[in-house]
Amino acid sequence: MTRTAEMQQSIAVVDLGGQYCHMIGRRLRDLGVRSDILPHNASCENLAGYAGIILSGGPQSVYAQESPKVDSDILKLEKPILGICYGHQLLAKLLDCDVTPGNEEYGQATLTLRDKGSLFYDTPKAQTVWMSHGDSVRTLSAGLKSLAQTDACKIAAFGDFDRKLFGVQFHPEVDHTQYGRQLLENFTRKICEVRGQEKIEDTVNRLIQTIRDRVGNRSVFFFVSGGVDSTVAFTLCARALPKERVIGVYVDTGMMRKNETEELRDLLSSAGLSEQLRIYDASDQFLTALKGQTDPEEKRKIIGKQFIDVQSQAMREYGIDSEHWMLGQGTIYPDTIESGGASGVSALIKTHHNRCDEVREMIANDRVIEPLAEFYKDEVRKIGRILDLSEKLTGRWPFPGPGLAIRVLGTEKTEQITKFPLEKKFKNYKAYKFPIRSVGVQGDGRTYREIVAIRGPLTDYKSLAELSVTLCNRGRIFNRAIVQVAGSAIDLSEGQVRCGGLSNARIELLRQADHVVRTKMEERKQTKSVWQFPVVLIPVSLEGGETIVLRPVNSEDGMTANWARLQPNLLKDIGEAVAEIPGVDAVFLDITDKPPATIEWE
Repeated sequence: MTRTAEMQQSIAVVDLGGQYCHMIGRRLRDLGVRSDILPHNASCENLAGYAGIILSGGPQSVYAQESPKVDSDILKLEKPILGICYGHQLLAKLLDCDVTPGNEEYGQATLTLRDKGSLFYDTPKAQTVWMSHGDSVRTLSAGLKSLAQTDACKIAAFGDFDRKLFGVQFHPEVDHTQYGRQLLENFTRKICEVRGQEKIEDTVNRLIQTIRDRVGNRSVFFFVSGGVDSTVAFTLCARALPKERVIGVYVDTGMMRKNETEELRDLLSSAGLSEQLRIYDASDQFLTALKGQTDPEEKRKIIGKQFIDVQSQAMREYGIDSEHWMLGQGTIYPDTIESGGASGVSALIKTHHNRCDEVREMIANDRVIEPLAEFYKDEVRKIGRILDLSEKLTGRWPFPGPGLAIRVLGTEKTEQITKFPLEKKFKNYKAYKFPIRSVGVQGDGRTYREIVAIRGPLTDYKSLAELSVTLCNRGRIFNRAIVQVAGSAIDLSEGQVRCGGLSNARIELLRQADHVVRTKMEERKQTKSVWQFPVVLIPVSLEGGETIVLRPVNSEDGMTANWARLQPNLLKDIGEAVAEIPGVDAVFLDITDKPPATIEWE
């Protein structure tokens, strides 16, 4: 098939800077539909060759001077267009509709259809969708019809059936939109009339060939963290290149989980890769560089720089000529987009250690190979299975490259905890404002806001979910809510957030708590009931110690997530066991979805 013929059976996804832009292409890939992701300034001449156009979400307001725009002549192409979130608002503005700030909406919402026409074909009148927006379309111009609404958004979808122009305020591409895939299939298959099927059986062979083409005569020095991503990427490189041209280095940063090094050695040995693995102890180096640090961005940048320094040190020790070697990383797409993406218009959520300035410079000089940079966590697991890696490895909980460093929160000053008023309908609960901040993602942009802590009925998950959404959507105060599970019974307003940064003692305290959580989940055979289970240490002191937060989540790909509803007796058992660790005053459960929170706290 020629390139022109491919385009005629493909969708152009215009990148307007949204956190989920690339996921649109991924969802189309799941449907067997080809797509290309193009910059917002792509010419109409280029767009004209596609079967249809999707305008992605984005973090900015359509009225902001610096916000990404598209050529208004896009409407003259007479191609089907679907605008998503910011793209919905931008399309509405191009069509002379009224878009205004207000009615912020983050997380799940119930969509009620007014019209079950082509875009919503074969979906129910009421359905769950995923929202993340600050602006809203208020009024529609002549020829447009409102297709759906939520409680907070009266025009949650609109359409012009004659011109095949549609906008949806929610994100159909994320897994938590109930009928999102059906909507995208309706748009591509029924409205754009795309017929071709893109097969994915040859994904691994294509990746292996791509590695060979990119690397050429060079070799690869690969950082292996023990997580799914880096191990699968390392395995791909090991399959693509001769054994002597691939070295995997596991760096012990001093911030790993208990028994992590031994587990990794066993897993890679079972995959036949132990001969190519080196263990490099740099714990003193990392901990010295990070001592006392509290700012999450600074911690990530320091860690990224230390990895580059370790690379240089290790290559010298192993007698490797750096001019003929590339750095291999297990970067996946969520790492890239949260670090600001490649489009130049995506919001920075957090700088992943594999996207520090030094790594970016190496990328610019073609010194980095990242076989999985276009893929998501669930796709990486599938690739791992195709490579015959063990289920114990491919099914592991994700663990961040920076290790426990980004799960130990600190603050530079001591502050008192204060009470926070709740609405009458939440009379069974009490809320407290914790003057400590975590990273969130709201409206496709980064937030760094305070935490709200709750006390009350722990097993009423429905009320806790409603309370969390209400508090995080109320004003611009919080992006994360937690509820107490175990520990001190004193009034939380008597406690305080204490000054403290990263230290060996605090990392060790968290390591113990993390080990207790993993052990309890394994004993109950519940490890597969959650997608990831971060355990976080925060400097909240009630009786002289600190506080542990449990963060079990369920997700498909890490771009969106729901907090996991653990079995009440299991949650109680874990909470009480962690509370018994010397130095732990209290244990909380994070009850926040992504958005408005990120999965990790930093």
